[in-house]
Amino acid sequence: MGGSKIHVLMFPWFAFGHMTPFLHLANKLAEKGHKVTYLLPKKAQEQLENLNLHPESISFNLVSVPSVNDLPAGAETASDIPISLSSSLASAMDLTRDQVEARVHALKPDLIFYDFAHWIPEIAQRIGVKTVCYVTVSAATVAISLVPGLISSRDGPKTEDELVIPPPGYPSSKVVFYRHEARTLLFLSLPFGDGTTFYERVIMALTKCDAICLRTYKELERKFCEYIESQYQKKVLLTGPMLPDPDKTKPLEDRWSNWLSVFEPGSVVFCALGSQIILEKDQFQELCLGLELTGLPFLAVLKPPNGTSAIQEAFPKGFEERVKDRGVIYGGWIQQPLILSHPSVGCFVSHCGFGSMWESLMSDSQIVLIPHLGDQILNTRLMAEELKVAVEVHRDKTGWFSKESLSHAIASVVDKDSETGTFLRKNRQMLKETLVSPGLTSCYVDNFVEELQNLVHTNSS
Repeated sequence: MGGSKIHVLMFPWFAFGHMTPFLHLANKLAEKGHKVTYLLPKKAQEQLENLNLHPESISFNLVSVPSVNDLPAGAETASDIPISLSSSLASAMDLTRDQVEARVHALKPDLIFYDFAHWIPEIAQRIGVKTVCYVTVSAATVAISLVPGLISSRDGPKTEDELVIPPPGYPSSKVVFYRHEARTLLFLSLPFGDGTTFYERVIMALTKCDAICLRTYKELERKFCEYIESQYQKKVLLTGPMLPDPDKTKPLEDRWSNWLSVFEPGSVVFCALGSQIILEKDQFQELCLGLELTGLPFLAVLKPPNGTSAIQEAFPKGFEERVKDRGVIYGGWIQQPLILSHPSVGCFVSHCGFGSMWESLMSDSQIVLIPHLGDQILNTRLMAEELKVAVEVHRDKTGWFSKESLSHAIASVVDKDSETGTFLRKNRQMLKETLVSPGLTSCYVDNFVEELQNLVHTNSS
């Protein structure tokens, strides 16, 4: 590629769901010969170092995270605290402003990438540096819940009935919240740091930047990206999903490879709900019983439910004995992309976090979705209702599902004679062929870098 080489400074929110995509983007920029300085806490560096594929071009620069309010001593990332303390972590992040400002003045980068640190543009403008707000959730999530005017802090928190109504001009009648899910948006009006709500912080971050950057393809979310651009009246840049290339030096662990290989191709149900979801004990048991009810072999990766220290404590009575030859519930870390690519896996039961959503689309497995958090719900509607490549598990009025509804959803996509399964498989395969077509990812990266170079040029002209 032509154009001058640029130096990018990155400062993501102190959560691995944000820091990891920022690092994947840094790797892509480094591949093109650009320099990245990545600001992060020490604990995060220790966990992310192995994902830095270009240490000669990507330098980690540590910031010291102060302890504030009820933040536990030594807490530096969202994984160190319960979600209820996120506001305190935001306050601690804000207190690193002097450190960040000193680095910006010393390094004088061409661009600064950030997300929740809404004060970054104020620092950058003083020395003429352009800023990019990099959003790591889906465009649909931003379009329905993070556009100007949705919530007024002067009016206080809105009701669930008001929150469930999409903003004017929102481009979809399918990617929406249902009435009983509106409460998942109430966090927008809660404090997030000192003196701001979550909504106000993100709106300021998106309003003050020079360009908005989204981690998606227009092939999936074109109309949502265009809506965001119209709402904020500024350029929206797309990177593609920024998934890391498979690490071929680390094959699937023998314990899982050997276990999966016992079963027929496409017969195993793989269930994973991500690192944040901790179920109640009765929910955990219903999920276990639903997997058992399918009669299929299954591997589920779940956190120990609330009130327990190990998953075995929460198993339904007699469960282990009944499924010992075909079912495993595992409480540790697992190589999810490699599991999904194993020929024995034919169905992926997922919470539809953004990373898992992309991984499911790149696999050959049928997709069953049981979302929990707000953005997961919207990702699910995008997959199940808009793109029609997945099925969502039916929930009752309590917001949870029964073992029968989970088993039914799985059967509807894996049964060989299922019209639903055939329809979804065809749609998913067509979409996958588009997403993995030769040159698509590199084209997005090339165009993205060119846009960044143009942004820097307008800064210096």
